[in-house]
Amino acid sequence: MTAINQPPQPRGDLTLQTIAMPKDTNANGDIFGGWLLSQMDLGSAILAQRIAQGRVTTVAISEMAFLRSVPVGAIASCYCELIKVGWSSMTINVEVWINIESTNNPAKVTEGEFVFVAIDDEGTTRAVPEQN
Repeated sequence: MTAINQPPQPRGDLTLQTIAMPKDTNANGDIFGGWLLSQMDLGSAILAQRIAQGRVTTVAISEMAFLRSVPVGAIASCYCELIKVGWSSMTINVEVWINIESTNNPAKVTEGEFVFVAIDDEGTTRAVPEQN
């Protein structure tokens, strides 16, 4: 439950931060959704690689929701949380947050679930090491 007058907080750990640049805009001048998706893939891959202790590959993206547009110059922060580990797979929830310039309050702009599979040097599926 969120305390009164407390801004919402991201779920998970900060894994990636980057600045939304003019080259990443759509026809409306806002940041292109595909750019956000790629940042989410990078951020969640960082966590998946730590968990897998090696190479991983993205196999699925689900439950994507774009909640608001992202202006040029915004700092996009990817927060990732491990949801589930299978024999070779990891499901990671990713949230992207920015600070709204006019209020300096944090706002979630998108979220989704990414599924990764641990692979060896030849690209063959391998087991995810036991988690402590």
